[in-house]
Order: sequence, then C-alpha cells, then structure tokens
Amino acid sequence: MKIIGLDLGSKTCGIALSDKFEMLASPMEIYRFQDEDYQSCLNYITEYAKNNSVETIVLGYPKNMNNSIGERAKISENFKEMLEKFGLEVILWDERLTTKEVTRVMITADLSRKRRKKEVDKLAATIILQGYLDFKK
Repeated sequence: MKIIGLDLGSKTCGIALSDKFEMLASPMEIYRFQDEDYQSCLNYITEYAKNNSVETIVLGYPKNMNNSIGERAKISENFKEMLEKFGLEVILWDERLTTKEVTRVMITADLSRKRRKKEVDKLAATIILQGYLDFKK
C-alpha cells in the first residue's frame, strides 16, 4: 500500500505519494479548486486514493506557532473527518514552517518566483509525507 501526503490550502491541494515500501515521498501534483470548495477537493482526493491503492493519508495540520488551533487547522480537522467517511485513515501531521522550508530550498536552487509559486504546494506535501515516513521508521 502507498500513503498520500496532502498540503491543503484554500484554493489548492499539494499531493505527494509514497513508494510501495513507504520509505520515500515523491511530489505528484497540485489540485486546484474554487476558493474553499473542499467538496470538489474531497472528490478528487478520494478518487486519487482509490486509483493508487491508498488507505492512509497524511494531512498537513497548520497549527499556530504557539501550538494553538486556528481557523486553517480547523479546516484540516473538518477535511480529515470528510476523508474518514470514505474509509480512509487520516493522520494529521504538524506542518508548521513547511512552506517556508520549501521556499528557502527553492530560492537556494535559484528557481524563479513564478516557478516557486507553481511548485510550492506539492513540495510542501512531499515534506509533510516524508516527515511522517521518517517518523514511522
């Protein structure tokens, strides 16, 4: 079985996928949807999980820096519940500073601002998933 990593935003969802040995996360794609149309995103992700033999999803959990739960984290909690209704196991994974880390790496790699904006969500999903996979070892 494989594991999906997700970086859920208000208009995009970065998607990463593990290998079958659950050791390596790879960036896959960014699903774009209308502002806060989480039902559309849910439909896409459940179909993606089905097509890739996935039973577990690692969903980025954007807690505040003081460890409190803000609006974005509540949205992730709600999305988790929606996914679980489809029989998927969903693990919330602390994603604080993930996007900043990805951006720093891309700047170091001298990627243009346009390219960074295009890639950041799926790379953030990859870091979220890889963090979980490393933790599991």
